Amino acid sequence: MTLVNLPGGETIWYKVTGDGPPLLQIHGSAFGHRNFEHLTPLCSADFAVIDFDLPGYGESRGTPRPGGMQGIADLVAELIEALPYDRVSIHGTSFGAMIGLTLAASRPDLVDRLVLSCFLARYDNAARMMRATWKRCAREQGMVAVADLTSVAGFARGFYDRPDAEAVLQSIRDANSKTQPEAFIAGTETIERTDLSPLLPRITMPVLLLAGAEDNMTAFDTAPSGFGLRRISEALPQAELHVIPESGHYLVIEQPEVAAAKIRAFRNR
Repeated sequence: MTLVNLPGGETIWYKVTGDGPPLLQIHGSAFGHRNFEHLTPLCSADFAVIDFDLPGYGESRGTPRPGGMQGIADLVAELIEALPYDRVSIHGTSFGAMIGLTLAASRPDLVDRLVLSCFLARYDNAARMMRATWKRCAREQGMVAVADLTSVAGFARGFYDRPDAEAVLQSIRDANSKTQPEAFIAGTETIERTDLSPLLPRITMPVLLLAGAEDNMTAFDTAPSGFGLRRISEALPQAELHVIPESGHYLVIEQPEVAAAKIRAFRNR
């Protein structure tokens, strides 16, 4: 585990697990690096997996960067430049996928390959309404309550019949408790202001898209006001798309073995 100080004054916590080509993972809007605690051990046999916390999450410190999604992507670019790698592959999930796509469009010199899971390029009005309830919950009840509320939309229905369901839910509560409500709310409002669809023609590197067939949080097909993974895949002719059955938005938590296998095969093709 290492701390690095960035030019904007942020102190970023990161950890490298395994050995091989570097894979930087960018977490979702409530989790911090523990978003990938089930996936990282499976990927570390093939990659040097770099997990980190954005400012306001987990062990990192700092205030939100100005500049919306691009400002956050610039921060991640500074982190990559502080690491001993010329280029990295990126796996971003949900909010992290939006950051990863923004970074790949603006700094293709830093990004070798791009793995994007369970996200929207533009939120539709239904997703915005869902996010509004989460922001209110964060303000009024805190991030542990947010963990339970988001899990309702985050998992496939069959997840709750698994014998380990309660243990997984408690792990999510623990991870969310390390997130500052203000950071979560700021991230959500950045998401709501963002439309990444104009950036898609600028993505030239190989792309792997992963979707959960039962994702109720970032639907594969949005209402007309949104821009979901079906349309994203159509806009990226070089992209490889996999829709994972019996999985919701929390794909990397529900089915980490499947996600790891897809990422490994993508890297090796």
